Amino acid sequence: MTEQWTSGYGVIVHDTETQQRLQSILQNADRGLLALTQTEAADVFSATDRLANAAMWLIAHMSYARRVDLSGAPLKAGDFKPSPEGHMGGSFNMAIAFAGYLAANALSGHTRAWTLGQGHCVAAIEAINALTGDVSAAQQGRYDRSEVGLSRLVNDFYGYAITPDGRPGVPLGSHVNPNTAGGLSEGGYLGFTSLQYIHMPLPGERLVAFLSDGAFEEQRGSDWAPRWWRASDSGFAVPVMVLNGRRIEQRTEISQEGGLDWLVKHLTLSGFDPIIVDGHDPLSYAWGILEAEARLSKLSDTDGPYPARLPYLIAPCIKGFGFPGAGGNSAHNLPLDGSPHTNKGARALFNDGVQALHTPPDMLEDAVRTLSVHKMQNRVLESQNALAVRKVSDPVLPRSDARSLGTPGLNCAMDAIDQCFTEIVRANPHLRVRVANPDELRSNHMPLTLEMLKHRVNAPEPGTPESKNGRLITALNEEAVIAAALGNKGGLNLAVSYEAFAMKMLGALRQEIIFARRQKELGQIPGWISVPLIATSHTWENAKNEQSHQDPTLPEALLGEMSETARVIFPVDAPSAAEALRNIYRGRGEIACLVTPKRDVPNLLSEEEAEHALENGALHIAGDIMAADIQLVAIGAYQAHEALAAFQRLTERGVPCCVTLILEPGRFRMGRDAMEQAFTASEDRLEALFPRGLARVLLTHTRPEPMTGVLRRLDGGPEQLRALGYISRGGTFDVAGMLFANRCTWAHTVDAAMALLPKKTLDLLSEDERRAIDGQGDPSALERSKPVLRREHAS
Repeated sequence: MTEQWTSGYGVIVHDTETQQRLQSILQNADRGLLALTQTEAADVFSATDRLANAAMWLIAHMSYARRVDLSGAPLKAGDFKPSPEGHMGGSFNMAIAFAGYLAANALSGHTRAWTLGQGHCVAAIEAINALTGDVSAAQQGRYDRSEVGLSRLVNDFYGYAITPDGRPGVPLGSHVNPNTAGGLSEGGYLGFTSLQYIHMPLPGERLVAFLSDGAFEEQRGSDWAPRWWRASDSGFAVPVMVLNGRRIEQRTEISQEGGLDWLVKHLTLSGFDPIIVDGHDPLSYAWGILEAEARLSKLSDTDGPYPARLPYLIAPCIKGFGFPGAGGNSAHNLPLDGSPHTNKGARALFNDGVQALHTPPDMLEDAVRTLSVHKMQNRVLESQNALAVRKVSDPVLPRSDARSLGTPGLNCAMDAIDQCFTEIVRANPHLRVRVANPDELRSNHMPLTLEMLKHRVNAPEPGTPESKNGRLITALNEEAVIAAALGNKGGLNLAVSYEAFAMKMLGALRQEIIFARRQKELGQIPGWISVPLIATSHTWENAKNEQSHQDPTLPEALLGEMSETARVIFPVDAPSAAEALRNIYRGRGEIACLVTPKRDVPNLLSEEEAEHALENGALHIAGDIMAADIQLVAIGAYQAHEALAAFQRLTERGVPCCVTLILEPGRFRMGRDAMEQAFTASEDRLEALFPRGLARVLLTHTRPEPMTGVLRRLDGGPEQLRALGYISRGGTFDVAGMLFANRCTWAHTVDAAMALLPKKTLDLLSEDERRAIDGQGDPSALERSKPVLRREHAS
């Protein structure tokens, strides 16, 4: 094959510029600068062309056909799916790109990681993996290069198979998933890969990030990559924009603004070093990857100035190149006008299209053999790339001096998190740290973190907490900064945001949660340290601002995900906040939202109680559960103090009562599958904390309806449960005003308890208190007469 590469193969043609670039690769091989000899490199060129054609051939069958015919004979009407499906245009373009990525690995002797922003183009990856034999454990023995194996692959694609327990019935999906060998992320939310990729590789690691021009306009912030990259703590990350110019119904913004020329100017102004490659040629991609890394190597040698001009590959191409219907709107999904199953014209076009791509089995075997040089080069398969098999060692988690977490009186839970986090960072110098911060870190009571880690900037301003190598990733863009924490799976992460604005992070968080949960279901326990998101300046204490700042939707939404992977914790004081942070960092593959007050509040728990509460999810904090007529259940710091005030009034008036604090509501839900059931409280534990038949008033940080749904196991029905929480009322109030506006004060709690008591009870509220909660008196009367209860053992 050595002398054949210049003429390409099938639909692949090498233009003059690409041929010149490839000659430079051969010259480097001749000088011993590559992992292959000049002859071996030329063979890789030819093999790559053949593999790209074979992959496109297979992708077309995955969308349209029920079977493949390796001889290349035309398929008949019955050989086609009645309802074809797939994102063929983008998958065709990605097959060319991914073949080029494999060629770059073989030529250089390095196995790079890859990530795919346009996850719906997974057919490209699965087709090439099946053809090369580098498939996931679940796919081994199912998909191979045989006619049977490839026919099974095309049948499984959009086959909608389902198991008796409601899971996917085949190890193949419509997006990248944990069954996709080497996959890191689903890529289902367009744009988040382009935000994360620059934060992914550790020093010495290499990554190729295939990006979507559609995502370019959907998610801003990816052009900040040069702002974050540093040679001292970052590996090589090569972005590759597949510039095929179409969304589903119209052109992308790039093509509307001026196409390739406009994009080059935009990237240059953003600090990138654009490199244009031929998006119709896999070898052009291979050259581009090697060239980009050569430029990155020079940047690494100098370590500045910053922002570094990072290489950025742009691959202009026609959407669906290589098959009939390329370039039109229909190429996004199914390029043929009609179904080959019923339409003779479409069937003829399909057969003509795949004939042009057909690679005879013996030629394909030679190509795969040529590219399979991993053992010779002593490197791992692409499915085993460093990022895909990441296993981070357990961090050292020092315990703060109990005296430093608070003194008698008022203390700040965020101060405790600040101290605990900086101690953990100091104890783990081997872990790369990223703090995602879209807000004011100092006002959120994290001055120690700010002074230790500093904002990462290109030109530090004297006298400010800024540094060229700062580890705080700060921008007024929630999606961009959370990407730093989610991308840094080889290190230690923390995200801090206002609760209301952290909602903008939800899509990125959910993508990580879904992928990690699916990995766990398949027995692939994620190796990254769990990531805490501190949601502070929250609904109740952001009362001074208008209602846009008063929103508990984020914890409510995360409680809808599987609770052992999406954890939601409500610390109430300094000890519980610090223990919650340590608890999260002991975990793997979890996203944890800590809804944490930043205002000073009394410590309710000792360190031992906090540890017990985090271990079990809840803790009795006042009264005797066995003697109580009514149980007050609190979720959230301010809710806990209102519950204790209500407890004081009830017990003073002779009503046996107790208060139970829930720190992690997800532990008390009805587990929706075996994995979540194993995480939730046993029936014995539930009975000890929440005895059957006991009337309850629930005070929750969130809206009451979502939380009562989560806590269905505690709900004895409307005659035994009243739930108080945020009822979407707000404005410019103080904390007491917010509690009153949402009918969540201690007095409202007492009133709710009275409605549940088994026998008629005299009104436990004064006339002024009763008029206030009935909406006819002075709300401040409730603050003036508020009972005070302090736990004797609180630090």
